[in-house]
Amino acid sequence: MSMEFQKKLAGAQTPIPGVVIYDLPVYGDNRGWFKENWQREKMVAAGLPDFGPVQNNISFNDKAGTTRGIHAEPWDKFVSVATGRIFGAWVDLREGPSFGAVFTAELDASKAIFIPRGVANSYQTLEDNTSYVYLVNDHWSPDAEYTFLNLADETVDIPWPVPLSEAEVSDKDLGHPRLADVKPMGPRKTLVLGADGQLGRALRKAYDGDASVEFAGRQDFDLLDPASYTARHWGNYSTIINAAAYTAVDAAETGPGREAAWAINATAVSRLARIAAEHSLTLVHVSSDYVFDGTRTEHTEDEPFTPLGVYGQSKAAGDAIVSTVPRHYIVRTSWVIGEGNNFVRTMAGLAGRGVQPAVVDDQIGRLTFATDIADGIKHLLGSNAPFGTYNLSNDGSPQSWAEIAADVYELSGAERSVVSGVSTAEYFKDKAAAPRPLNSVLDLGKIKATGFRPRNSKTALAQYLSASQATV
Repeated sequence: MSMEFQKKLAGAQTPIPGVVIYDLPVYGDNRGWFKENWQREKMVAAGLPDFGPVQNNISFNDKAGTTRGIHAEPWDKFVSVATGRIFGAWVDLREGPSFGAVFTAELDASKAIFIPRGVANSYQTLEDNTSYVYLVNDHWSPDAEYTFLNLADETVDIPWPVPLSEAEVSDKDLGHPRLADVKPMGPRKTLVLGADGQLGRALRKAYDGDASVEFAGRQDFDLLDPASYTARHWGNYSTIINAAAYTAVDAAETGPGREAAWAINATAVSRLARIAAEHSLTLVHVSSDYVFDGTRTEHTEDEPFTPLGVYGQSKAAGDAIVSTVPRHYIVRTSWVIGEGNNFVRTMAGLAGRGVQPAVVDDQIGRLTFATDIADGIKHLLGSNAPFGTYNLSNDGSPQSWAEIAADVYELSGAERSVVSGVSTAEYFKDKAAAPRPLNSVLDLGKIKATGFRPRNSKTALAQYLSASQATV
């Protein structure tokens, strides 16, 4: 096979999902040839995943017929030939429906191939003095977990140009298991932080049974302890969902509260953002309507930050930090209701005791049930929606807190008319309280455009109370 010069950079899909073979432009004349073996801007534009290589390795073989593999490694690779020619064989050893899929091709200096984590690769040299180069996005370690397949496996039946009986092969490679005995390589994991909070518990239910999702409460991952960020091998992860936050709005106005709010909502977030950027992870971060002052009738994702208090300021800082991560989703919510103590449960309890409450009636917004946030996050990740910021609350007509309280009373069998309204200024008169946005209505058009439809807030409220009463 003679090498073709000046081909156009282009990728072609193979039978193995995620494995893409590329034609590389090679420029040659009587002196030899030159190529851009790795050119990030051009290759990403041509469809190559921006997989963040951190190490460049070279393998040299002095004899034709030298055969290596079949090894599935816990990182992504981009392989190209420097000199000579190779026959490559790739077998999907990942969990899933494509397990056992095979692709083979000859590579010279004008070809390259991208191999995702868990796809096994093997190379047989077709010429003497052959060398090939590979970029990887994790540092090589002798302790790394590999998955192997026997070179002579009858199931995949690789058509080696040089029969294995005549090839240079290591005894170790000949001793690897057949396909029926291979343990598939699991996917990279998703780490959920703040897994014991309202949203964390909803995410546990949303991902119930998914072994690739790992949940960490405060005892498992202390956001305030720098050691937490270095204790994991981040190459084993693809995604971090940060469901942890400091949310004590009024306490944040005190000295200790201000320090805690900034430590958790900004400093810890900056550490997570750095990890995500360095390891090409997707970072999901939950934001708040408190990053706005509430003077607009509806808040879009691109509205400038105008926080009124310390809590909102610390959340806005976290949002700004996360927005610098190449792969990020900022999910902005309002008036979150989940398991544990919350406004809805409080009103239901008052209704049961016959209390006639005065509730704020000049703050307008929509409830956001934690189950809908969890479902929205799962949708964004599962649908490969464009990275960026997404508003996510429940849908329906905006309401005041007093109107929601009246709905709770009615659904609890009490008279809605016993709930009276009071202004924010009156309610917090002579109390130490943080300033609050009066309008927290979020525009949901962007997340709806991805195919996600939040539940109507009244429907979600009725279902929430029905489930709560069923567990009492």
